[in-house]
Amino acid sequence: MNMYSNTNYKFFSQEEKERFFNVVDTYEIRYRLRNKAIIYLAKYCALRVSEITNMKVEQINLKKREIFCLRGKNGNSNTLKIIDDNVYSILKNYMYYRDMLDIRSEYLFTSQKSDSISRKTIDKFMKQYGELADISPDKCHFHVLRHTRAIELAEMGFDTKEIQFWLGHKNITNTEIYFKFTTKQQESLYAKLNSEPLFQNVIDQNYLYTIVKTIIQEERSNGQL
Repeated sequence: MNMYSNTNYKFFSQEEKERFFNVVDTYEIRYRLRNKAIIYLAKYCALRVSEITNMKVEQINLKKREIFCLRGKNGNSNTLKIIDDNVYSILKNYMYYRDMLDIRSEYLFTSQKSDSISRKTIDKFMKQYGELADISPDKCHFHVLRHTRAIELAEMGFDTKEIQFWLGHKNITNTEIYFKFTTKQQESLYAKLNSEPLFQNVIDQNYLYTIVKTIIQEERSNGQL
């Protein structure tokens, strides 16, 4: 029995993730570069849909490979380093695409009219990609990317405070005070992303279940579940 089967916490399994991102990478559709950049960046940074629709160009620093995540839901905004070369390349290509089309909007991801992309548009292509990847309809929504990233980090061996920092959670539980990282601790955090491949090490399933429960509590307290 799946350890998460008794929760409302939806995320992609490894197989689902591979199918979904294969569709994102290969399916020819208008605005493919934009959609691809949205999905990869959102999953990497564990972004909510509102954080994507409100994201501005000034939040991206390609030279420093950094992105400022302005968190919603009373979360803690944070700056994350883009050390994943694939995510960085996709974002760089999208910025070049914007320049070629002379898109001058302050918003990073735009509609046809150069306004901020709408939640409705994102929901539409998430469902489209999910259907093509044979993903269950209840997982074809944007927040699954955030949940999937949280599970990835837990399985990489990140502890609760590190996941709290990455996701921008203000509180992991009602009593826990937000843990502010030192420079040394952040260096350790990013070093883990360059460590052994996912699933290579055996992870304590009770530890993962604890991570899931604490994140669910946070999501519920913010009215997301």
